[in-house]
This record gives sequence, structure tokens and C-alpha cells, in this order.
Amino acid sequence: MSREFACPRFDGHGVKVLTQSGDTKNDTMMDITVYKMAPGEKRAFSYEGEETAALLIRGQAAFGWEGSTARGRRESFITEGPYLLHVCRGTEITVTAEAESEVLIQRTANDRTFPAVFYRPEDCREDFFGEGVLEGKLERTVRTVFDYSNAPYSNMVNGEVINHQGGWSSYTPHHHPQPEVYYYRYERPEGFGACFLGDKAYKITDGCCAAIPGGVTHPQVTAPAYPMYYCWMIRHLPGNPWTSRIVDQRYAWIDARMK
Repeated sequence: MSREFACPRFDGHGVKVLTQSGDTKNDTMMDITVYKMAPGEKRAFSYEGEETAALLIRGQAAFGWEGSTARGRRESFITEGPYLLHVCRGTEITVTAEAESEVLIQRTANDRTFPAVFYRPEDCREDFFGEGVLEGKLERTVRTVFDYSNAPYSNMVNGEVINHQGGWSSYTPHHHPQPEVYYYRYERPEGFGACFLGDKAYKITDGCCAAIPGGVTHPQVTAPAYPMYYCWMIRHLPGNPWTSRIVDQRYAWIDARMK
């Protein structure tokens, strides 16, 4: 199985591992795991030397940290924004499912300390790109929870893309030296699309994951009638945080029309 693209399943404990830091074949420098949680189930997470982001993809859950509690409820990851708790190294967080829920845990090495932040949909930047360009085939919604602009103390980026039905995202083809991970979801299980990593093409289905090495272009497309969700996560490199993308110059003429 490719280390760049996979469709892992949940194990018997409701755990799905997407990437592991230190993977000798494709190291994204991030540990990313998804948990399927039953109502009333509680999980605790604490990592010495690593910052952690806990994202509610779907469901209803209570997040606890340092004596504080906040709740999120999200029935649709397509139409509703994210709830995410971001904490520094050594901070224990708890997630208690109040309904059947899916929670993504993203973590990476970071020696800095910083105050915990609980992001609600209204705290996240939401941009709509591609309107009126190339017959609407590039229309997509991009939600940014945190990046270098609002969390320069972090070694990670976390956001979401809604790839509108029948269209493209992560377009025009571009790359950046920092590794990136996409976790895909469809609200209808038969939904599908395609991921292009450099010259390789992979079929996207619900629950798949792309671990994109630095320097590889990565445009995406989804089938008509099936809007596609993916969480996008980038790992800053030491002394080289992700702040922009590098367009493949063969497609620069398209990029110029989008601005």
C-alpha cells in the first residue's frame, strides 16, 4: 500500500491511525489519529513534548482542559464549521462524547508553551474561492482554524476544505516544502473523487487519507452530486513555516485568472 495514499479502517476500539511521526518511508512529522466514539465514551490525551489539536469532525462532545470545559455540536461537516481545542505540550485534554462522534487528534513535537485555545465556527476564517472562474469548476470553501498568521507559536496548521460537487480544489496545481495531510469524508458513503499526487492518481472514497510529501503537487476533484470534505493539516519546517504555496508554472496562466 502506498505511504502517500491509504484508506485505513477503524479497528475494534474505534481507532483509525492516519500518519505516524518518524515513518521512514514518508514522514509527515505528525501523528494523526481519528477516533469513533460512542455516547458517554471518554478519552484522555496528554503528550509530553508535543502540542495537540482535537477536532470534532461530527457529533457532539465536551472538551476538558486545565479545569475548563467547552462543548461542540456538529451534525454536518459540509454545512457546519469546526470545533477544535489546541493545547501545548504536557497539557491533558479530555473528550467526552455526548452523541456518536468522530474526533481527530493531530499532534507534533513543540517545546513552546502557549495558552490553550478552543475554536468555534465563528472563530475560524472561511473563504470562498473560484466564483465566476472557469465555469465555476474551481468553487470551494476553505476554512482555516489556525495557521502561522494567528498561531505563530504552533508547529502545525489545521483547516478544512469543502470541495463543491463536480469541482476541483487545491487548484491550480501547487506544492510547498512542508508536508501536508488530507483526511477525506463524504456524507453519502458512495461518494468518490480523485487525488493527484505528482504524476500518481488515487481514487478518493469516504475515510481515505493522503500524506503529501513536501514538493509534490496535489490537486483534488470530486464527482458531481458529491461535495467532498477534507481536513488539511500542514507541519511547519524548522525555520521555514508554511505561509504560501508554489504554483506549478505550467499552470500559472490559470492561477493568474483566479486573482
